[in-house]
Amino acid sequence: QVQLVESGGGLVQAGGSLRLSCAASERTFSYYGMGWFRQAPGKEREFVAAISRRGSSTYYADSVKGRFTISRDNAKNTVYLQMNSLKPEDTAVYYCAADPNGGLGLFPVNYAYWGQGTQVTVSS
Repeated sequence: QVQLVESGGGLVQAGGSLRLSCAASERTFSYYGMGWFRQAPGKEREFVAAISRRGSSTYYADSVKGRFTISRDNAKNTVYLQMNSLKPEDTAVYYCAADPNGGLGLFPVNYAYWGQGTQVTVSS
């Protein structure tokens, strides 16, 4: 069972940037499709971005397209989420997730393993 640990969250002003990291415990990290989701208070968990096993394919929610970039380094068992031009509505707990089927799932049910989350707060 893969364990995921997110880091890099924090408080940033609108227009600023943050880079989230998600470190995986397994050397088979490259077998997993990876995704980022977020959940704001009182709202459902929503898809943010996904990346294929080798990083050749990515997919983004419309709300973050052009501002966020997902990437991965399989040698370091790590997936990243670079977030630029942050807005107050990006405020949420951000979770990374692993899909053992290696796909670009858009829904939480597509992912078998989850990290504990990292808080991102964007002030106006």
